[in-house]
Amino acid sequence: MLRYWTSGESHGKTMIALVDGFPAGLKVDSEKINRDLKLRQGGYGRGKRQQLETDQVEFLSGTWQETTLGSPISMQVINRDYKLERLKELDRPRPGHGDLTGAIKYLGSIRGVLERASARESCVRVAAGSLAKQLLSEFGINVIGYVAQLGGIDLPIEEALSFEEKVAIRDQSEIYSLCLEKDQEVKDLIDQSASDGDTLGGILEVRVEGLPFGLGTHAQWDRKLDGKLAQAVMAVQAIKGVEIGMGFESATLPGSKVHDPIQYDASRSNEPSLGYIRPSNNAGGLEAGMTNGQPLVIRAAKKPIATLRKPLESINLETKEAHTANYERSDVCAVSACGIIIENVVAFEVATAFIDKFGGDSVSEMKQRYDLFMKMARER
Repeated sequence: MLRYWTSGESHGKTMIALVDGFPAGLKVDSEKINRDLKLRQGGYGRGKRQQLETDQVEFLSGTWQETTLGSPISMQVINRDYKLERLKELDRPRPGHGDLTGAIKYLGSIRGVLERASARESCVRVAAGSLAKQLLSEFGINVIGYVAQLGGIDLPIEEALSFEEKVAIRDQSEIYSLCLEKDQEVKDLIDQSASDGDTLGGILEVRVEGLPFGLGTHAQWDRKLDGKLAQAVMAVQAIKGVEIGMGFESATLPGSKVHDPIQYDASRSNEPSLGYIRPSNNAGGLEAGMTNGQPLVIRAAKKPIATLRKPLESINLETKEAHTANYERSDVCAVSACGIIIENVVAFEVATAFIDKFGGDSVSEMKQRYDLFMKMARER
């Protein structure tokens, strides 16, 4: 089973991801991982810390001559802005953070909670997911995340675009959307929010294309791929909602307008869909906890950043007197960066399901098993 753990604090010396269960024989391109790390640091509305850090991945174990060995992989990102031991304790918890709850749960300091709860930890989750994307690409599977809505402004997507076109547009956009013509409107809103001492949230969307039938399973509730994806995405800092395909809208419509009709086109039998096509994809590529040969579409709602330059009401934990919350250096808007994080955590869960289905000792063995399954599925 593919899995990973992360370690490190926001202003600690280093962030580390330990990836276990990754197959041998994948030639790793570190620069692709570094590119994702750079994207995670970008996006309009980020704070000054992103100007201090230059995230670069370093492999500490699990590779030889830039090729995976099948043993646990240790990936490290160094914090240049290391100052944890010099930071003062906070006495006024910030609404929306884990400050108050964590300090009470652990009977300790706010500082110890907030440095681990910080989204800085997500940099090594991105590194692990970026590694997983390189495995998926060996099988023609592509993953992209982008902003679908920011601060209430919808950012429509042209469905007919190829994957390569989507990536090119996303990478041109300062807010990482697929709607370049609305960049300026969104940037103006972010600037106004900064001027007001406020913050903004948004909706992220991730698409996974080229998926075969049968990743995940219906057989056990805790092995369903939609459940695993929902947990992984919901566990990203500041995410408050997750939906797949039509999601919550499906609860408002009759079944005839929700479920995707099944058609067959023999000319497309060599595609991952095996020729089974759908005129719609309201299911978002998942039925009964399994991929159905259609693109996986998952969305996440990110709340506005809880650290406000004009702080909300709080209390002093020592005196219990009313006060405004502490202010820590922060972004105005990190929605764009969150799209990159969600992209990579989704990629990791899809890769996990792929390894579960096709084995994980080596990439070459996986390819043979994949080809055999596709042959048998077409004959089915």
